[in-house]
Amino acid sequence: METTEAIRNRRSIRKLKSDPIDDGTVMKVLEAARWAPSWANTQCWRMVVVRDKEIKKQLAGILLSFRREGGSAPPSPAAQAIDSAPVLIVVCAELDKSGCFPGGGPATDKGVYWYMFDTALAMQNMVLEAHALGLGTVILGLFDATKAGEILEVPEGYCVVAMTPLGYPDQEPAPVPRKELSEIVFHDKFGA
Repeated sequence: METTEAIRNRRSIRKLKSDPIDDGTVMKVLEAARWAPSWANTQCWRMVVVRDKEIKKQLAGILLSFRREGGSAPPSPAAQAIDSAPVLIVVCAELDKSGCFPGGGPATDKGVYWYMFDTALAMQNMVLEAHALGLGTVILGLFDATKAGEILEVPEGYCVVAMTPLGYPDQEPAPVPRKELSEIVFHDKFGA
């Protein structure tokens, strides 16, 4: 699949089949993450591949939901995706490495949170590779990251950043509207 095609046609898939995914296919998705760029090549990302149904259930249980004022939260499509997907990939980051000087301390005014950029690049590589392999994903970030770390026994000095269920799609979402370049691109100065 051509890169532009993968970028334009990949969708967030929340309905996944429970059909198994072989280890070789999962490794291809992880290999794509490994090749993502990172701050000073620090490669701060770490991935936890979860196939255990009980662990997936615990992680689905810590998803947060949007609640409308005065109403209750609807059933979580993200939790259903985790439950039905044969694989859940949890992306973690090593702290105080990306965006930091050797020996510690932030290298820019963006603070020590540069790991969010690096893990996002790795996640993007994974979801594009998954799409090219005929798999569906949805990037999940609305969950209790501290509890996720406890469930997965993530050691001190690392944090959980995002998760994606990985499975064969059981839906074909339509494209969503995108802003025109004229709305998001400026020349020489912001707003120009």
